[in-house]
Amino acid sequence: MYFTQPWHPASRMNPSVHHHRQIIEVSGEGTVSAPPDRAVIDLGVITENPSLSDAQRDNAASIANIVHSLVQLGIPKEQIQTVTYRVDIQYNYVEGKQILRGYQVTHMLQITLEQINQTGLVVDTAVNHGANSVSGIRFSLANPDMYYNRSLALAVKNAEAKAMTIARTIGATLITLPVKVQEEARSREPIPYQASLMAQSAPATPILPGELKITAAIRAAYTYA
Repeated sequence: MYFTQPWHPASRMNPSVHHHRQIIEVSGEGTVSAPPDRAVIDLGVITENPSLSDAQRDNAASIANIVHSLVQLGIPKEQIQTVTYRVDIQYNYVEGKQILRGYQVTHMLQITLEQINQTGLVVDTAVNHGANSVSGIRFSLANPDMYYNRSLALAVKNAEAKAMTIARTIGATLITLPVKVQEEARSREPIPYQASLMAQSAPATPILPGELKITAAIRAAYTYA
């Protein structure tokens, strides 16, 4: 933050030359916390087999079991979608020679939950029905703009408080209507949660979403007298 009080000798000799405004420029930041109301889970099945058709068949059967089990939980099919389907050739290397071992089929699903208290249950259900890869869980807000606007208002108030402190310190009177306000870009990424697979006999996987922090930042310029 800084303040300026420019002086131009020419303005004393030429009345038509106006004094520049005396400016205090500050930054402002505001943060709002909110509980997430949406979860996105990435999980799926990785199968290997010397036969490509067998690997694909086994993978498809496991995915079908997972989808059916999730629908049974009440999750609409529209909230379950394929995000990755890949076939990779697997090799062994023996004495410097490349030998075909088989094929690996990867099929990853993305499940969107509006009831985040089901997150642990969904992970456990999928694992119990064939999922052997859980690559991540992300929590977010269905309406992030509402919270961002609140943090933006706090950022403006924070900037004004800083400017008033500076003006008071230098013995000036702040004009509280800013002459310039510029929003600074801030990313609003959901919180990632790295999940690990647990044995089927283990208790329900505990998933703790916590709270999301939504931060806004601005720069503002004020005049003072």
